[in-house]
Amino acid sequence: MTVFEGNFTEDISSLRFAIVIGRFNDLVTDKLLSGCQDCLKRHGVDVNPDGTQVDYIWVPGSFEVPMVARQVALSHRYDAVICLGAIIRGQTPHFDYVAAESAKGIAAAAFQTGVPVVFGILTTDTLQQALERAGIKSNLGWNYALSALEMASLMRQLRPRNEDKPLELLQNNPQQALIEG
Repeated sequence: MTVFEGNFTEDISSLRFAIVIGRFNDLVTDKLLSGCQDCLKRHGVDVNPDGTQVDYIWVPGSFEVPMVARQVALSHRYDAVICLGAIIRGQTPHFDYVAAESAKGIAAAAFQTGVPVVFGILTTDTLQQALERAGIKSNLGWNYALSALEMASLMRQLRPRNEDKPLELLQNNPQQALIEG
């Protein structure tokens, strides 16, 4: 049997990423973005907004992130999409609705497009908890970028190498298509 795993040793100069960032709670999301950029940069990705590897898309808040993530994933211009946001519980049920719909939407974007869409939306009870996860104790932005790198690498391995192969082969015998591809 063949084992497929994403890795960090292949040439990543051709990988492209979209980062969709919710502006609401930007004290937190700015820090997540910095951690994300740090990880990508340390793994050899050019994070310059004027470069060719990373595009940054700002949206009003976490509720809007899934729609835009799906749209950019549908373009198939990106090897992975990283979603960043922060939803902090208040005194109304609003938190529950936004958190649930953001999570469902981001998962749906990945399933519907076949492009890795990383869930990097913090859902916390307090601002302090959010800040701890965005840099005071550790920066989960780093972890989200690492997940995107690994998934982009894995998905490249799983794609048929020979684009002339009929889709039926991939659908009927995925293991064989990957080996022959």
